[in-house]
Amino acid sequence: MKDCKQLKHKAVTGAFWTSIQRFMSIFIQFISNIVLARLLTPNDYGCIGMLAIFMLLSSTIIDGGFGSALIQKKRPTQEDYSTIFFWNLGLSIVIYVLLYLSAPFVAQFYHIELLCPVLRVQGIALIINAFQLIQTNQLNKQFKFKKISIVTLFSSVVSLMVTIVMAYKGFGVWSLVAQNLLMSSIPTVIYWLTNKWKPLLVFSIQSFKELFSFGFYMFLSTLLSTFVNNIQGLLIGRFYDAAQMGFYSKAHNTEKLASTSISQILSQVSYPLYAELQDDKNSLIKTIKKLTLSVSYLTFPMMLLLILLAKPIFILLFSDKWLPAVPFFQILCIAGLAICLQSVNSQSIAAIGKSKVMFIWSFIKQGIGLLFMIVGLFFGGMKGLLIGMVMKSWLIYIINASLVSYYIGYKLWRQLLDIVPVLLLSTVAFAISYIGGGLIQISLYVDACIMFLVFVTVYVTSSVFFKMEAYILFYNLVNPHIRRIKDKLIK
Repeated sequence: MKDCKQLKHKAVTGAFWTSIQRFMSIFIQFISNIVLARLLTPNDYGCIGMLAIFMLLSSTIIDGGFGSALIQKKRPTQEDYSTIFFWNLGLSIVIYVLLYLSAPFVAQFYHIELLCPVLRVQGIALIINAFQLIQTNQLNKQFKFKKISIVTLFSSVVSLMVTIVMAYKGFGVWSLVAQNLLMSSIPTVIYWLTNKWKPLLVFSIQSFKELFSFGFYMFLSTLLSTFVNNIQGLLIGRFYDAAQMGFYSKAHNTEKLASTSISQILSQVSYPLYAELQDDKNSLIKTIKKLTLSVSYLTFPMMLLLILLAKPIFILLFSDKWLPAVPFFQILCIAGLAICLQSVNSQSIAAIGKSKVMFIWSFIKQGIGLLFMIVGLFFGGMKGLLIGMVMKSWLIYIINASLVSYYIGYKLWRQLLDIVPVLLLSTVAFAISYIGGGLIQISLYVDACIMFLVFVTVYVTSSVFFKMEAYILFYNLVNPHIRRIKDKLIK
């Protein structure tokens, strides 16, 4: 019982610090979007977006699922950590060399010569990240999210300042490359200077095989998901110009910032928490339910609000030149409703050791999802591709929830019933706000403010009046921290 309470305390504390990191990161990205969107062009963002699939696939291959395997293993040894460290480092060098040699062909594929030097320079981040993978893994394993949060925020601020200066001086896409390199370099330096862990000069074949047996299927699942989730960038970049890719990238990154904000906070804490509870199915079910309700209560209304206010938000933050991204953004927000819940379920399956099952089903769901996107692109162009992404996102959520139902016991019908009240209330608040905004029509920003206030009022008052389970759970989770902050301010 004492261990369970300590684990719960670590998880809550971890969620608190991860929340601070995430919301401060959102604020930093908010400032970044406002400033950089005015200093840079859609073409600049398009170039980085075209290369995203190569960078993400390379990072996935380098990690190889060993990060998840080390967290899933209850007591990893120093040999385990050292073995995976040298494997990650060696593989990152090999991958970088391959990227360096293939850069001219990538540039030729997109018909943009600039992509060759950009990929070669940005690829250096892969080697830098390999030095911090184990350091970060250990901090996550030990629930030391406070340190991760502080380091991440410091890195974000410094890299943003440098990026803004470079963009102002006219460096264009290179300012974004510098931002990515700094976001890799600064945490790596800090962790190596402050963390006690240093690798032993060993490479254990036994450790490698043991971790590989679990991590291999996690790696294949993640690799497949990464490829399918980012292939739209490859398709858009190939069949459309860099500006169109830039509009898509801005829409996708803005939507992703919203849809994954809450889920990433909980996911960073939930996986090690699930791993600790993997032998107690009842506790695991209760934890998954709490996380599902918490995520849906916050993200569902957030995504619908963003659809409602997309146009004024984009004009205010990014200026009129980014208006073509608005319809892309609104469609992607519908996918975001499902995306925010996907990891809550998938990580619980990984935590109980069903990595092979995850890979098999990843192959099925990602294959069907890829088909949705290709068919959508063929028949409907850009919007058809985005609608295919929406269908893929909801398919993935249903399959993930079904796996939780089968292997853990949190039944699919129960999961859907738990989130339906939140979805219905969010939809009602959206409809009332949309109709009210259409009747008023004073000015763009005044209408937006009125719709926002109506939405929030309807959503919150209805939650309190009907005593929604998700609201009560969220209130009980947040209230102790609010009281603690008030007490400190009074003192």
